[in-house]
Amino acid sequence: MPKRASRLWIMMVPLVLSGCGQNWGWYVVSPSTESGRTNLRFLIDGLGYTIALSVCAIIISVVIGLCIALPGLSKSKAPRVMNRVYVEGFRAIPILVLLLWVYYGLPVVLDIGITTFWAGVVALAISDSAFEAEIFRGGIQSIAKGQVEAADSLGLSYYDKMRYVILPQAIKRILPPLGNQLVYMLKMSSLVSIIGLSELTRRANELVVSEYRPLEIYSILVLEYLGLILVVSAGVRWLENRLRADER
Repeated sequence: MPKRASRLWIMMVPLVLSGCGQNWGWYVVSPSTESGRTNLRFLIDGLGYTIALSVCAIIISVVIGLCIALPGLSKSKAPRVMNRVYVEGFRAIPILVLLLWVYYGLPVVLDIGITTFWAGVVALAISDSAFEAEIFRGGIQSIAKGQVEAADSLGLSYYDKMRYVILPQAIKRILPPLGNQLVYMLKMSSLVSIIGLSELTRRANELVVSEYRPLEIYSILVLEYLGLILVVSAGVRWLENRLRADER
């Protein structure tokens, strides 16, 4: 493994050195110049929309996902069919297509106005809720049958059984996958730039139009997403280790 890493660095050095030549215009994002600092602030200011969009979408998708998962656990056929139709239907629709339909089609169908932010939240939440439903279903089904039988022997209602016995155990098991979905949501939020939301990707696109330096600006965009995803991923790993320690 160390040999492979050293070879990779040897291959990257010429690329980095060649990229530092006169054909590159790092001055557009250089913190040493006033214009560079202005451009960097412009790019970083989109971080708030990206985070807010992702957090709102993941919260809504978790609630919808749980509501869709429970019918899938029913002994009756009709609720299970409803669960399958919802999950398979929305998992089959590309997020970009759903985003465009929500933004341009939903106002016509429901005769309402919708902002770019909430169009993005709705589209991402609906798309992700299908995956959340499967995460919840798998987590609930992983609970030992004896726990369910014990709850039934106590005469608990379905609501109390889920609230006090099943879900508290299931949530501990599905928190890491939920964290991974948050990482996925952060990456997919870049698609909302196509309808005009001024998040990270949209701001980078606007800056490219005015500065004509796509390579340098998109390189900064890559670093922004990389830093954001690494922070969230580290939090997810910490959560997984914490839950693993608690189980011991």
